[in-house]
Amino acid sequence: MKSSESMKNLAEALCSAQATMGGAVKDSANPFFKSSYADLTSVIKAIKQPFTDNGLSYTQFPVSNEHGIGVITRLMHTSGEWLEQEYYLPIVKRDPQAAGSAITYARRYALQSIAGIPTADDDAEAAMLRGDDANEVIAESKAEHIKSLLEESGADVKKFLAYFKAKSVDTMLAVDYNRAAATLKAKVK
Repeated sequence: MKSSESMKNLAEALCSAQATMGGAVKDSANPFFKSSYADLTSVIKAIKQPFTDNGLSYTQFPVSNEHGIGVITRLMHTSGEWLEQEYYLPIVKRDPQAAGSAITYARRYALQSIAGIPTADDDAEAAMLRGDDANEVIAESKAEHIKSLLEESGADVKKFLAYFKAKSVDTMLAVDYNRAAATLKAKVK
């Protein structure tokens, strides 16, 4: 990992961005493994607005060496502070399609890692909360945000509430907020 000499502003901005980021929605299918995954677009959607709101941006550059192909991801703050990491993947087949696939894969995982976001159906956040925290009801401001996203996305409110096992948006659990917001943001075109 490489970084600017100071990272104070970058760290504060990333902390604020992460407080509002949801997870990347698993909206792509891998028929070979019969699984779903969050593609690069989902990762970008999850971080775009929180990054913008907090003066953060990123760049990714394809790189290669004797170990494989990958990317250098640089996270930047408007103060000029930055953080950078390389991520390489081995490639068995040496052709443009294999290289392109490896770069896209590397971009997705590197960006998700540097932003610190999970996939939307990751239960890690819920698993970490115990006792009263696990049953805390969503804050009023977050409930209003979910309501506006429901309206903007045109989502089926009954299905949405059934999925989150809530009678209304106001009674949703706080631990479900990030996942709910990320899911709805992905539906907004």
